[in-house]
Amino acid sequence: MALTVDVSEDKWGLTEQQRMIRDMVRDYAVSSVEPRAAEIDRNCRFPVETFQEMAEMGLLGLPVEEQYGGAGADYLSYAIAVEELARVCASTALGVAAHTSLVVMPIYLFGNEAQKHKYLPDLCSGKRLGAYGLTEPNAGSDSGGTETTAVKQGDHYVLNGTKIFITNANYAETFIATAVTEKGVGTKGISAFIFEKDTPGFSLGAKDEKLGMRGSDWGTLQFDNARIPAENLLGEEGKGFKYFMQTLDNGRISIGALAVGIAQGALDKALRYARERKQFGKAIAEFQAIQFMLANMAVEIEAARLLVYNAGRLKLAGLPFTKEASMAKLYASEVASRAANAAIQIHGGYGYTKDFPVERYLRDAKLCEIGEGTSEIQRIVIARNILNG
Repeated sequence: MALTVDVSEDKWGLTEQQRMIRDMVRDYAVSSVEPRAAEIDRNCRFPVETFQEMAEMGLLGLPVEEQYGGAGADYLSYAIAVEELARVCASTALGVAAHTSLVVMPIYLFGNEAQKHKYLPDLCSGKRLGAYGLTEPNAGSDSGGTETTAVKQGDHYVLNGTKIFITNANYAETFIATAVTEKGVGTKGISAFIFEKDTPGFSLGAKDEKLGMRGSDWGTLQFDNARIPAENLLGEEGKGFKYFMQTLDNGRISIGALAVGIAQGALDKALRYARERKQFGKAIAEFQAIQFMLANMAVEIEAARLLVYNAGRLKLAGLPFTKEASMAKLYASEVASRAANAAIQIHGGYGYTKDFPVERYLRDAKLCEIGEGTSEIQRIVIARNILNG
């Protein structure tokens, strides 16, 4: 079934490649991802088959050069792909975003040539899925409070600590994690490491059941004298925090796009229902109260998409985009929650049941206000930029 709202190329000023990727992913999402969305949410099941299909389509390495196994597309094309997936299944979109933004991109941007050639081809081809470990029990928004330690012993680093809420954890083969290599110097003592699932001393812990994004896997990473080769240090020692702040800037574009996709999907469903549902002898879409809700959704979604695309274009141009990425992520995530809530209201009692997907959209939307920096953190980032700019 075709989606209700069309986003034309003339309106958004996309390049031919960006339009082609958008249309390809949209068609695939509607035909193959949407039919699985309710089931994977209900069963908390990671859709392995979907990721195998997306790997064959080249969607797991979109913004990486072909010489490293990527598709050679630009970062905005990748964000648009995330948006289209989230329009029908936010869980699937989140898995792609975590793999690409948080694992593929740090290696691509900060890794040496040996690391790029060793890890990127398998990650981009989907042979290996990636997961990224930053959050800890005592280091959430305060990621500078990392407690996991890495002590160099000969030609290895020995890591001890725990990472929580890690997307893709139980299905990933390649991981990146931060750890303190020098105590007493704050964030300048944090480094980043690439490692693999079979690393001695590394294990996966229990995972909690989630409110939303239930088809997206997450888990706990545990380091008990885990031995990681010194050559797996990502970039320079002590630069890990800096690398991952830049990584999160990039990731906030994709999470903003994911939130736009959720919001657009909620509007799609609300429009369809409002046209079909009849009360008092006519479609509820004819009532002004419903029209106002739909209008407000459409206005906010358009504004959110423009913020996301603007941040993406600044990145492509090589211009600063930290503030714009935070603005996009902040606004789009909150729009997603409002749009999903309005979609439930338009559906009435049916919207409160699992017979219709809009309740899933609301549960999924909430994570966008928390992951990769809460809304409060985004406001801090924005305020710092405008005060110091």
